Formats: sequence, structure tokens, C-alpha cells
Amino acid sequence: MRPLVIVRPQPGADTTARAARALGIEAIVMSLFAVEPVAWRAPDPAAFDGLLLTSANAPRCAGAELDQLVILPAYCVGAATAAAARKAGLSVAATGTAGVDALLQSLPADLRLLHLGGADRRAPADATKAISPVTVYGSAELPRPADFAQLEGSVVAIHSPRAGAVLASHVDAAGLDRATIAVAAISAAAAETAGSGWGDLAVAEHPADPELLAISLRLCKKPR
Repeated sequence: MRPLVIVRPQPGADTTARAARALGIEAIVMSLFAVEPVAWRAPDPAAFDGLLLTSANAPRCAGAELDQLVILPAYCVGAATAAAARKAGLSVAATGTAGVDALLQSLPADLRLLHLGGADRRAPADATKAISPVTVYGSAELPRPADFAQLEGSVVAIHSPRAGAVLASHVDAAGLDRATIAVAAISAAAAETAGSGWGDLAVAEHPADPELLAISLRLCKKPR
């Protein structure tokens, strides 16, 4: 069975690797990014009805400023984000299972949401709600690993559009053959930035780790 290379930042990379190994997949962590907190100031919580959290990195990196917003309920894109929100002292009002757009469609239209996110976040497609974005973390690109060539013959899981673009750039710069690498993308947007020419390319049914690992397992079982 082909190994699965996980390029997302820590600590999410280890979380994905543990889940992959539980499925019998040989998981290799090769993070191409590192998450870093960004200085920010919390706005007046009275101007909002809740917090929109689309990544577990947001509550992890928000720091002391988040204390001023704990009175606001948190609307989280998935279980991992909800767990991080609770650990940060937030009250979780809703947890999505099918991505941010589906989550927003399930909420009252008049909610005023403060979106705590990363510097490279994608704006939600739902334009019916007042959503105010604020950046609380960024992701710094790491140098290409010395053992990057082992991607040939493997499956690579990408968790974001930026990861798709950086993966493609590194593969080409290293002179690797895209046709020897299969890509499992968490979303259509991530797949699009990865581009074409891969030996195989599959997109998760929903943008969540269980669905991503399901397609990763299928790709890992395919002959090289």
C-alpha cells in the first residue's frame, strides 16, 4: 500500500497522522507550513452575536485577546475546531459537519458574526449574514524537506488551497514527476490550486478529515 504524506502544519499534522494510522495507512508527516499567532485586538463584543471559527488554529492562536470575547457563542466548522474552542474557554453553540457554507446556511440569517481566522482564509460563500473577518494567525512556509523526493510513489493529503499551490511549486522545483504522485484534496479549491498532471487526484466529499482520509485510503490502496 502506498504511504500517505501529510503536509499540513502542526499540531494538526500529527492528529491527521494518528487517524490515518488507525485506518492502517502508513502516514508520513512532512509539514510545509508552521502556524504563527498574529497580533490583533478584540473588538467590542456587543457589536456581534457570535464567533465564526473555521479552523482549530484560531482559538489556539488567539491568545489573551480572546478572553474579551468569551461571552459570545462560537459557531464551529467541525468537531476539531469545536474541541479547540472549548479548550480555549468558549461556549460552542453549533458544530458543522459539511463545511463552513453548510454551517452558515443552518444559522439564523440575521446573525452578526466575528470570523476569527488565518491570513489566507477563504471568505464564506454565504453573503446573507454580516461577517466581519479578523486575522489571528498566519502560516509561514517552511523550507523544502531534505527527504522530499520520497513523495514519488506516495499519496499526498492537502488541507487547503495554499497547500495545493505550495505542494505543486515544491514538486516542480525539486524536479519530481507529478505523474508518480497521487493527491487527496480536502476541497475542490485545494484541488484546483494543485493543478494537473498528478498520477491521481481525488476530492473529499465534505471538507473534513474523516472524508479526506477516506479518499486517501482508496488512493493508497491503488497500485503504484
